[in-house]
Amino acid sequence: MATMTAGSLQMAAMRPCTSSSRRLFMSSAAILGVDVKGASQAKFASSSYISSVKPLRKTLVSAPLKFTNVITRAMSGESEKGVVSGLPIDLRGKRAFVAGVADDNGYGWAIAKALAAAGAEILVGTWVPALNIFETSLRRGKFDESRRLPNGSLMEIIKVYPLDAVYDTPEDVPDDVRTNKRYAGASNDCEST
Repeated sequence: MATMTAGSLQMAAMRPCTSSSRRLFMSSAAILGVDVKGASQAKFASSSYISSVKPLRKTLVSAPLKFTNVITRAMSGESEKGVVSGLPIDLRGKRAFVAGVADDNGYGWAIAKALAAAGAEILVGTWVPALNIFETSLRRGKFDESRRLPNGSLMEIIKVYPLDAVYDTPEDVPDDVRTNKRYAGASNDCEST
């Protein structure tokens, strides 16, 4: 801790010391411009005069904290008080690319939904092994209920791109990975949209 006040030029510097066996926290302070041993007023004028104070001791008792399990679910929809207002911006006519969308449970889906509610066209990137499952579920209407936007319309996903963070371009993907059954069927057409 460091404290400094202008005018009287008072400064305190704290140096913590931890003792793991007794779980004590001690601090010692150096104070500039304070007469603790009867120093004369002339010494206060010198900025080089520093008097030491015996270590300040403060005992802290530590106890284990209990944390309850907290489950965070990414949701964009209705709350208990009604419809969520969404982003306070207008993204009509803009395109938004959201990476990491493979179902309707994650943060990527909630981000895409919030951007769609603000008016953006949505493009998503899905991990290649999950691509076919995601596209099939989307086509079959599995996500229709969670695609509902606050205004009642459905979020439209313009394009789903195969996305793998390991490779920068489709040409970077080795043949053994490209021919792997998890990657087979993923079209590497990355045309501009």
